[in-house]
Amino acid sequence: TQPANESLKPQRVHFQSRNFHNILRWQPGQACLGNNSIYFVQYKIYNLLLSWIKAWEQKFQICRWQIFPFTHLVLDTVGRRRTRYGERQWKNKETCWGIREFFCDLTNETSDIWEPYYGRVKTALAGVHSGWTMTQRFIPWWETKIDPPVMNITHVNGSLLVNLHAPNLPYRDQEGENVSMEYYELVYRVFIFNNSLEKEQKVYEGAHRVVEIKVTSPHTGYCVVAELYQPMLDRKSQRSRERCVETP
Repeated sequence: TQPANESLKPQRVHFQSRNFHNILRWQPGQACLGNNSIYFVQYKIYNLLLSWIKAWEQKFQICRWQIFPFTHLVLDTVGRRRTRYGERQWKNKETCWGIREFFCDLTNETSDIWEPYYGRVKTALAGVHSGWTMTQRFIPWWETKIDPPVMNITHVNGSLLVNLHAPNLPYRDQEGENVSMEYYELVYRVFIFNNSLEKEQKVYEGAHRVVEIKVTSPHTGYCVVAELYQPMLDRKSQRSRERCVETP
């Protein structure tokens, strides 16, 4: 049999990320059959890449933006320019300290989306504390799941105008406005099909939010779907809800 504190340890501790909303989730340990356990959450960042960049800054007297120009994007956008090069100490998540839920929102603590993070959870029951259970390394940019674009269609003068909107990030810019995911050079893909087509046809791939599709057949129903594509990761979102119109 396992020692009491081992059987209390949380199981399957992992990050779940959607549109960069980063939630730490877990399941109760084998000994936590009731609802009397409480949980404690910590997190930390550890970035060997930025440590290497810092060494280059000091050696060659240049700034990190000259080494990796893209790294300023999210920092400038969310107004949280940071100089962290790895944290050795775990930090308590105060709002998830002594909770009964099986999840903890760490979105604000993991907002530098190219950096790797770790989370860990421990349990307390009847005065007995478990050891910590730690996640695998979590890099939001690599692991978040992106929702499909929101899409609207109107029929204007023999064309379908498709309006596309990427999901918003959970951050605000320095003016307090929501930051769109379009900032990260996402690509829209638009597909169309009708009764006369045996298969769907891709009619657009690019960054424009308004796409015009010429249609020539009258009294014909057309259906359009769209998805988002991340070229850097060769990864795509699920498809949007199908939108259909009929030409006059």
